Amino acid sequence: MKRETTRWVRKAEEDWQGANALASQTPPLQDLVCFHCQQAAEKYLKALLQNSGTTVPKTHDLEELLDLLLPHDASLRPLRRLSQSLSQYAVDYRYPGERATTRRMKTALAHAERVRTEALTRLGLPV
Repeated sequence: MKRETTRWVRKAEEDWQGANALASQTPPLQDLVCFHCQQAAEKYLKALLQNSGTTVPKTHDLEELLDLLLPHDASLRPLRRLSQSLSQYAVDYRYPGERATTRRMKTALAHAERVRTEALTRLGLPV
């Protein structure tokens, strides 16, 4: 695995751990959990891009990242629905007006965990 890939994974793991820590608080910080789930998924996808030798774009759009990955690994196609769901948390829930429900938070955690599992597995890392 490339050195820069390792850096992306490390940052993704920090977001993943942060999301879980924020979810376990009483009360959970639901908006922040959703944001960090999106951020973790973004960085896991960027780690895969980096490892494939593809230039990593500066974007928060998970679908765009997935589109760049699919020519290298078509088996990632099932992540499209999860990416669509998580992408909204990059911005929408960071500003007044939108609030994450407990259900959305749990869904964000499950979707981010799936992206995490797929990425770490492909990179040969323990899940």
